[in-house]
Amino acid sequence: MNAATETSSPLSPTPAIGATPSLQPDVPVARTRFSAARPVVFALLALAALGWCVHYGLHLYRYETTDDAYVTGHLHQISSQLDGQVKEVLVQDNQPVHAGDVLLRLDSLEFQIALQKAESGLEVARAQEAQTSAAASQAAATLEEAKARVAQAEALLAQTDAELTLAQLTLGRNEQLFSHGNAATQADVDNARSAAQAAQAASRAAQANLVAARATVGSAEAAQASVRAQTIAATANTAAAEASRRDADRKLALTNIIAPSAGRTGNKHAETGDRVLAGQLVLALAESDSWIIANFKETQLARMSVGQSVDLTVDAVPGIALHGQIDSLSPASGAQFALLPADNSTGNFNKVVQRVPVKITLDPESRRQLGDRLRLGLSAVVAVRVR
Repeated sequence: MNAATETSSPLSPTPAIGATPSLQPDVPVARTRFSAARPVVFALLALAALGWCVHYGLHLYRYETTDDAYVTGHLHQISSQLDGQVKEVLVQDNQPVHAGDVLLRLDSLEFQIALQKAESGLEVARAQEAQTSAAASQAAATLEEAKARVAQAEALLAQTDAELTLAQLTLGRNEQLFSHGNAATQADVDNARSAAQAAQAASRAAQANLVAARATVGSAEAAQASVRAQTIAATANTAAAEASRRDADRKLALTNIIAPSAGRTGNKHAETGDRVLAGQLVLALAESDSWIIANFKETQLARMSVGQSVDLTVDAVPGIALHGQIDSLSPASGAQFALLPADNSTGNFNKVVQRVPVKITLDPESRRQLGDRLRLGLSAVVAVRVR
């Protein structure tokens, strides 16, 4: 048999010249290797599952968790305290503002006119008060003058009474002398009688003068009381006018709607030219200082206390682990603050696990990480470490 015949023989194990060697794997050997590695893979998976279970169990043991939590803070509902037309809107939605910044201006013309009227009324009231004050001073002077006249009349009456007494004594003495030996003449008796009558008339005149002076005092006192009442009324009118002026000044100042605190505006409802009513909402202002309200089940509160550490995440900023602490616990469950609290005394009772709001504040570092991305109303997941 020649070389060509041997090369072409199908039974020859030697490959032909130029043929490619076979690359097929040894199937029984690969299966054997996979079968040997399978227990190792299952063991690693079992260890990973066991580690996860242990970690989850420790987390459940150490933490009380809830996803019924949200970001809240001071949200000011800014409204107009006056009826008026919007003259100028100085802010836009979502704009940061500082405390005291003017947000809107109302048309102030009618309030300026009202202030001028109030100031004029105050000047009139003050003039009337000054006039009544002068009248009161005059009435007081008149009363003092009347009292002085009474004193003068009393002194004159005392003088005339003394003269009358002397004249009566002289008359009696002359009459006695005339009737016992003519030691006094008839002329002396007549003169003494005439002097006594004149003194008596003067005494009566002094008494009448005293009565008139006392009546003048009574009239002056009545006039003074009347002026005093007028002064009180004028003072009250002045106070009312001052209150009206202050109210007009206050309303004029309220035409500028200002920011009560620093924050960011939103929910703007007013535009230039709109007519707004007192109490109508024009925009909202959210302060940057915010916190978390987490509603925990009543069965989760047994080990919670103020100051405990809190881990949390906010859905709007995933991937950022935040930290804080419990600031306070609500004095009642959320159901008690509802508009219509449940009344179990009706007999229709089903026990429902109540939730209690817990206030959580963020650490400064967590606030720095969030920056201005924290918004009121965002959802959060909260875990409080209780063990």
